[in-house]
Amino acid sequence: MDIKQRMTELIQKINQANDDYHTKDQPTITDYQYDQLLKELIELEQAYPLLKQENSPTEKIGGLILDGFEKVTHVIPMMSLSNVFNSDELKSFDERILKQVRDYSFVTELKIDGLAVSLKYQKGRFVRAATRGNGLIGEDVTHNVKTIKSLPLILNEAIDIEVRGEIFMPHKSFKQLNEERMNQNEPLFANPRNAAAGTIRQLDSKIVAQRNLDLFVYTIVSANQYVTTQFEALKYLESLGFKVNPNYKHVKDVNDLIQVIQDYDDLRKSLPYDTDGVVIKVNELELYDRIGYTAKSPKWATAYKFQAEQAETILKDITFQIGRTGVVTPVAELEPVFISGSTVARATLHNEDYILSKDIRVWDVVLVHKAGEIIPEVISVVTSKRESQKPFEMIKTCPICKSPLERKSGEADYYCTNLECPGRNMNSLIHFASRVAMDIDTLGEKVVETLHDLGYLSKIPDIYSLKNYAQELKDIPGFGDKKVDKLLAAIEASKKQSLDKLIFGLGIKHVGAKVAKTLIKHYPTMDLLIEATYEDLTEINDIGEMIAQSIVSYFNKQAHIDMIDELKAHGLNMTHEKTENITHEFNGKTLVLTGKLELFSRDQATFLIEKCGGKVASSVSAKTDYVIAGEDAGSKLKKALELGVTVLSEADFKVKIDGLY
Repeated sequence: MDIKQRMTELIQKINQANDDYHTKDQPTITDYQYDQLLKELIELEQAYPLLKQENSPTEKIGGLILDGFEKVTHVIPMMSLSNVFNSDELKSFDERILKQVRDYSFVTELKIDGLAVSLKYQKGRFVRAATRGNGLIGEDVTHNVKTIKSLPLILNEAIDIEVRGEIFMPHKSFKQLNEERMNQNEPLFANPRNAAAGTIRQLDSKIVAQRNLDLFVYTIVSANQYVTTQFEALKYLESLGFKVNPNYKHVKDVNDLIQVIQDYDDLRKSLPYDTDGVVIKVNELELYDRIGYTAKSPKWATAYKFQAEQAETILKDITFQIGRTGVVTPVAELEPVFISGSTVARATLHNEDYILSKDIRVWDVVLVHKAGEIIPEVISVVTSKRESQKPFEMIKTCPICKSPLERKSGEADYYCTNLECPGRNMNSLIHFASRVAMDIDTLGEKVVETLHDLGYLSKIPDIYSLKNYAQELKDIPGFGDKKVDKLLAAIEASKKQSLDKLIFGLGIKHVGAKVAKTLIKHYPTMDLLIEATYEDLTEINDIGEMIAQSIVSYFNKQAHIDMIDELKAHGLNMTHEKTENITHEFNGKTLVLTGKLELFSRDQATFLIEKCGGKVASSVSAKTDYVIAGEDAGSKLKKALELGVTVLSEADFKVKIDGLY
């Protein structure tokens, strides 16, 4: 079998596995088998880049970094839906339709709580994704949406079609994301919908790929070109390879609707994603124009909104936990209560102000819900059931080391003032070693806790002294030769991590992964960053006053400087290797790639353009300087010619970047 044939075979197997797992929810191969197929395809594409196919499943890994999002005009507006909240309002909706038409039925679909998106295909191939925006103009998020594993890059029919759906974050992905953000001392997302919306607007598609978004498609633009009813449209979408929420029903009349909605209300409590209602549409497409539209919404559809589930329970105690930056957070210890599919025994109380504003007291009867159906939260006190509970008072000392707590001006949080506090130190160690920071394999949370309790780890530099205790570590129950050898090898490898990973790993308040990447562009060595002034930092885009103050305060502490000196002595990388700037006609220019490229992959072409100082945009506008057109270039090429944009063939492009690859 030749290389090209093997790559095609791998792509078919991976696409089928993606469809079975993410769309049909019926996996046919193990995760390990899937990973091996993907690994082989990646290796072949790297070895034979000219053979890489445009819609390869490796595109779902992400990696493109955008400067911003191009605007997209919706030829058919993305309208919103009206809402109803009870049976009477539902009957009024039906009566309004009855005044316009006869002989109609309904289709009901779960209303997924996510982000609406419009997807365009040409000849069965995915070409563009756009957000709703204001309904008329959205944003081009093609590269980010392409990372969603349930999105088919190639349909089962080679047709031109535009469909619409909802991007959402499953509960499992949401929980994992917030755990990572907690470890990084970043603000938590309030609910999966906010998380999905924030993710899809990331400029780095690799970040999007890591957050495991999902997608349900629910309608076809100009559907009457393909089918005659909404029920047929959903079936047709499934046949094309789209993931359609399976909980849709054909309903005869409004009386049946009421019962179906009750069934949905029961069902939603066990679903692995958020739904906040039921979308109700007239089934017969030919009736839509007769029923009509308002300025914002179709009159032939509405959304029935569920009531949020709440439960009463007793708040037995308020305890406190400490994070890696020393933030002390109050936590409600509850009499266990079943809410939205699981038992809740603890809930966040955020901070002192939150507790005082709601006058929450120990032994109060409280109302609890799950924010976004995920995060348990105390929303109010049932004051009518209060007896003689004492008002809340914030603790004065750290719950771990008993050092004084400090609340800084303008902030709601209290901090432990002891930089050597065992509680914050252990969390700092966990964060430093985590995958998103220094990525030290095998040094996970449990291992850190064990080594911390045994006295091997108390501060970050201790990680790099563990090699001095190799034999002792191997004698710890559950460790052994292989695990310790793997751990020490991973620690040694982490010394070569990039400077931004190290900066992020230090756990400087407000300095997340994105801020760290921004900092190294301006301060390519650790020493230069240490010397940076507040005024210098605030001159940088994306570095606000709060971040700048936090960085300066961090490096003003001698203990932190001493720690960095220790890390230097251990041989950690303290320098950012800048990409060499070259003089080229693409410098400062905007280029668009379109059509099928034969000589380069999209990633290769993008890399070369950026190496020449240019940037790659996803759509053509008056600001575009060049369009590089491969085979079968379509609307982008047409628009470029209309605007008088310079068009380069792939051969022209190769000549211009000759010597750079």
